[in-house]
Amino acid sequence: MASERESFDLSGPLYLTRVDWNNAHHRRSVAACLVQGVYILERDRQEKREGPQALAPPWWEFFNFRLLRKLVDNVDLSIFGAIFEYKPPSSSSNHSADGPHFVVAFRGTITKKESVSRDIKLDLHLIQHGLHSTSRFETAMQAVRNMVATAGDSRVWLAGHSLGSAIALLAGKNMAKTGSFLKSFLFNPPYVSAPIEKIKNKKVKHGIRFANSVITAGLTLAMKAPQLRNQSANFFTALSAWVPQLYVNAADNVCSEYIGYFEHRNNMQEIGAGAIEKLATQHSLGSLFMSAIGKQAEPLHLIPSANLTINLNPSLEFKRAHGIHQWWKHDLKLQSKVYLYS
Repeated sequence: MASERESFDLSGPLYLTRVDWNNAHHRRSVAACLVQGVYILERDRQEKREGPQALAPPWWEFFNFRLLRKLVDNVDLSIFGAIFEYKPPSSSSNHSADGPHFVVAFRGTITKKESVSRDIKLDLHLIQHGLHSTSRFETAMQAVRNMVATAGDSRVWLAGHSLGSAIALLAGKNMAKTGSFLKSFLFNPPYVSAPIEKIKNKKVKHGIRFANSVITAGLTLAMKAPQLRNQSANFFTALSAWVPQLYVNAADNVCSEYIGYFEHRNNMQEIGAGAIEKLATQHSLGSLFMSAIGKQAEPLHLIPSANLTINLNPSLEFKRAHGIHQWWKHDLKLQSKVYLYS
């Protein structure tokens, strides 16, 4: 039985009949709908909905995209991603310089029996900073590399939600290290940390984050040789020109810590503790621990620059605060700020 939220006619942004690629709301809404299209592709597969019964196609066809390729997990054969090609109507003008030619989109966790086991295992890999070593990410990374090699980095966008945004974020970081800065739309990206942002007292929050930065910087100095620290710093600096779009909900514990991550970095600069934060912002206690026990770990949630957009609309339940549907609503109360690493 299909839910109302799976149907584009019932839940999609039907008001968006003409897309202006220079409009941030339009870009965000279309990217979110393409990610939703990947979710519904997998639900169609699970429910054996084919042909006229399939619910996924309207999520991209409404915006003049066509499905170029499905990305399939080789472990459970679930569809976790898709590559879409933008095909504007012949009556319209050529592609806008601000619009995409191709979008590689990734879904997050689906809590249905056909996919939940594999998705939860990947969520655990994410928490343990090991997502980069999974076969799903390797499939995603190869698809992104192939698209960039074929079409060029200015013509390829990345998009993802939750676990899918973590995959897109890691793929974007890897491409940025090679000098390819892909436009990226990351919805509710997981930040692996205690939810300090939920603390109401600003002084307590700042105190906890300051202590965490001091400990992280100290452990980095103790555990990493100077050449390894310099290597991390060089990678971080190389990534700074990549400015992905991060979309977080202040009521979502999975991603809300990004708010404090960037604010805290600015605060540390203002109080003259920039040197401590420069070390701390490149490492996490979790990744340092994994390295200490001999496991390769990459704290993928740590990034130097971002355009951070916060949904300030009140959410009474986690499902709505973390959901993809919020990002194409036209009545959102948003706050955006660009953070550039220097």
